[in-house]
Amino acid sequence: MIYVLTPEAMRAADAGAIARIGENELMCNAGLRVAERIRAIAAAEVPVVAFAGPGNNGGDAFAALAELAPAYECTVAADPTGRRSEARTAAEARATAAGVRVRPLPPNEQETRELLEGAIAVDGLFGTGARLPLPEPYRRLARALDGRERPVLAIDVPSGVDALTGAVADDAVRASVTVALAAIKPGLLLEPAREYTGELWCAKIGVEDAELAAQSREFAALDDQAFLRMLPQRASETEKYSAGAPLIIAGSAQFPGAAVLCARGAARAGAGYVTVATPSSAAGALRAHLVEQVVVELSDAAAPEAIADELLDISKRSGAVAIGPGLGLDDRTSQIFALFIQRNRLPIVVDASGLFHLSKRLELLRGKPCVVTPHAGEFARLSGRGTIAPGTRVERIREFVDRTGVTTLLKGSDTLIYDGGVVHINPTGTNALATAGTGDVLAGVIATLMSQGLSPVDAARAGAYWHGLAGQQAAGKRRIGIVAGDVVDSLGESIPVPASQHVNETRLR
Repeated sequence: MIYVLTPEAMRAADAGAIARIGENELMCNAGLRVAERIRAIAAAEVPVVAFAGPGNNGGDAFAALAELAPAYECTVAADPTGRRSEARTAAEARATAAGVRVRPLPPNEQETRELLEGAIAVDGLFGTGARLPLPEPYRRLARALDGRERPVLAIDVPSGVDALTGAVADDAVRASVTVALAAIKPGLLLEPAREYTGELWCAKIGVEDAELAAQSREFAALDDQAFLRMLPQRASETEKYSAGAPLIIAGSAQFPGAAVLCARGAARAGAGYVTVATPSSAAGALRAHLVEQVVVELSDAAAPEAIADELLDISKRSGAVAIGPGLGLDDRTSQIFALFIQRNRLPIVVDASGLFHLSKRLELLRGKPCVVTPHAGEFARLSGRGTIAPGTRVERIREFVDRTGVTTLLKGSDTLIYDGGVVHINPTGTNALATAGTGDVLAGVIATLMSQGLSPVDAARAGAYWHGLAGQQAAGKRRIGIVAGDVVDSLGESIPVPASQHVNETRLR
């Protein structure tokens, strides 16, 4: 299991571990985990150069290279200023004894590049305590690390990244690999810092789960194993309705494809029986593309009250509802939407056109088991608070949910899920998901998971994680041209393999 801790919470968890096993052992463990990751990406003939700042992040760099030497040619360029902890002093001594060459930080950019020639670079300048912007000479060092062919490995947090907010300095280190120590810091999962971490690993260093869990009050994220534990399992006597029976209310003559994608996403997420209720003008197109799902026609001419009654009747054998993909924005649809939502008692996910209609009557969902899934533009209208300013996504989703009580999945490269407890940050995904229809697929997945018994927030968490995995799987097959149907087709094969319970590191991205 991974934990997402703010810098302040991480310091509190560290304090418990230090009192129990000592700071020296904690730093030795951190060095060992970083060294293992370096060995995984570079053969021994490749030199390793670490930049060590004045604090314990620099001490972790010394500890890592002490583990690598003498098999690797190792150099630490260290900042001689600042007060050193006993653990850092001990790490320096171990590194020197192991044959690590220790030298001052290079005085200019040219000498820095010469030092790094052909080497793996290790960023041990600043950890979670960094203040932005970076001061000199660290800005110069960070610039020298940019655009290198050889990997750059950051210890805990790339220097120049705000570990809490995800803000980045102009000259922040853009790492190829980041090894977060003990817990992920939220800034590593948030934009724009998310683009600076490269591969993101979380390494165990001796801080116990209980110490981390006690401080994990603000943020959370899934990993593969936690996701697998959330997925509902079919019992041997399962029949199609108990396997998950979502009702999809979607589609229109203009946008039948959205309903198709939502229904296919629901089916591929494991539903046993998917019903799609759609206007008569769209039903033919849906039936041409949906073989395994049941398509129910809704009259284009009947009164809104009659259609709402029909939907409520159809929903009696369903376990959850997805409403909105491709419905359209006309007044009649808005009336049907409101009448149905008022009387519906099933868990419901509202997406796309449904969010437009909901923005007029947000109180309709108060107290109901639901999740809304807006992207940034839809959220601006839904919240009534305008465009989301850079760096304020966490603040904005908290304000909206605390005000309305509506569980929200705020889409983006750093998708957030919040129900008033902790903010869940989704670590999976790819920019290949930025294509029409992928949100419809996600709504279908969430509807299935709710129909199988997951709460709205857990269905949103698991659905976002799975959807991101499927996007990554699809992107791995094609360099360009990913479409939403590729994501649907990748849902089943993107399920991760259960891992051993005894692992020292977990990859998030």
